[in-house]
Amino acid sequence: MKLNELSALELLKLLKEGEVSSYEITDAVFKRIEERGFINAYINIFRGEALRNASKIDELYLNKKINDSQIIAGIPIAVKDNICYKGYPTTCGSRILSNFISPYDATVVKKIEDGGGIIIGKTNMDEFAMGSSNETSFFGPVLNPHHTEYVPGGSSGGSAAAVADFQAIFAIGSDTGGSIRQPASFCGIVGLKPTYGLVSRYGLVAFASSLDQIGPMARTVKDCALLLNVITGYDPKDSTSVNISKIDYLSEIENFEPKNFKIGLPKEYFIEGIDPEVKKAIDKVIKELEKEKFIIEETSLPHTEYAVADYYIIAPAEASSNLARYDGIKYGFRIEKEYISNLISLYFETRSKGFGDEVKRRILIGTYSLSSGYYDAYYLKALKVRRLIKEDFDKAFEKYDFLITPTSPTTAFKIGEKVDDPLKMYLSDIFTISANLAGLPAISVPIAKSKENLPIGLQILAPHFQEKKLLQISYFIENIVKEKEFLKNGI
Repeated sequence: MKLNELSALELLKLLKEGEVSSYEITDAVFKRIEERGFINAYINIFRGEALRNASKIDELYLNKKINDSQIIAGIPIAVKDNICYKGYPTTCGSRILSNFISPYDATVVKKIEDGGGIIIGKTNMDEFAMGSSNETSFFGPVLNPHHTEYVPGGSSGGSAAAVADFQAIFAIGSDTGGSIRQPASFCGIVGLKPTYGLVSRYGLVAFASSLDQIGPMARTVKDCALLLNVITGYDPKDSTSVNISKIDYLSEIENFEPKNFKIGLPKEYFIEGIDPEVKKAIDKVIKELEKEKFIIEETSLPHTEYAVADYYIIAPAEASSNLARYDGIKYGFRIEKEYISNLISLYFETRSKGFGDEVKRRILIGTYSLSSGYYDAYYLKALKVRRLIKEDFDKAFEKYDFLITPTSPTTAFKIGEKVDDPLKMYLSDIFTISANLAGLPAISVPIAKSKENLPIGLQILAPHFQEKKLLQISYFIENIVKEKEFLKNGI
């Protein structure tokens, strides 16, 4: 097997034993990127800087100077292009930031560098993280590596495709309404949205501030746990960061006894219209869990039916406010035309040409719902419904340890299939949105492939800050899937 196809933990073992070098691993990843550039997973790659950093890590290994905090020393990692990396472009997949160079590092980037990780590039994404297919990027769509006529999901589609196609060992994404989990499901990898506040958002370009969360994406649950170890921790620079004791999510991942654990299956997530192959795959895993003595029952989250509508009031409202800063004055793209004679026309022309259609659509929706006379009718009411959705989960977790659902109602859809129908596109996130509204941790784990070789993901949700148990059951399910060979084509 090629170096770029090994897991991070396998590579770290080889690095510590002196069997391979970080330079060799990083070079293998770049060769794969060159071979498979048509996937369009990256907006920018940093080959020279990455190989220099890899050589520095190799010297530390050679001189036995790797410290205990450098737990991913020498491992190549990709970062979504809405996360700031000092001295390099941060475009958010948008024309309006196409020439923006970040003046500082995001906290997660600093943690990755302190952990010895090698940042190899910034991944493609839906513009300002607004999309479910990675088709709204100014830099062109990303292709699903399993079937290039299909989307990889979004908005972290570039990160998901890079990991799935062995163009990165693991990656960082962001999740506002499912943007880590849905592309992880479509690309057949593991994607975790942590509890809101567990990972610092400092340096993440804001879409919807009360929903955004940075998280890890990897090919295995253990690699996902390893990367979560790196990026968590209290950050005084982020007012939403929660100050709790740091946990080692990897150390006890195998210590999981299924006895007495109760799993709820929310009936609202197993609706008519779900892809039969997705339903069949979920049912097969549930049957195996029942054999392992899990207690599995149907439950209800009654306000789930309002989640999509609720999200598409709250998220655009916050986006409207956050994106007001892109005006062509301070930084980023600015329209240059002779007939621009005043400030208003400069704003108008810059934002008209700088933003894509989907971003404009959400700004308009958000501005409308925040406007005088509509704030109480829309935004304030949406916040009240959000509270009801959270209370549904609180009640469910009084009885159940975990909730299991499909990650997406379908497998990946064809490029262009939904891009002209925003409502159909928005419904792609119907099963992932609620976790963001409630601030819960949720993970997508690959469990099967369709007859067309398209991956199917299982979503697991847990109570706030229960990532350790969430990763333990995910690893347990991952092993069932391997043992039963569920990932063979067709189910």
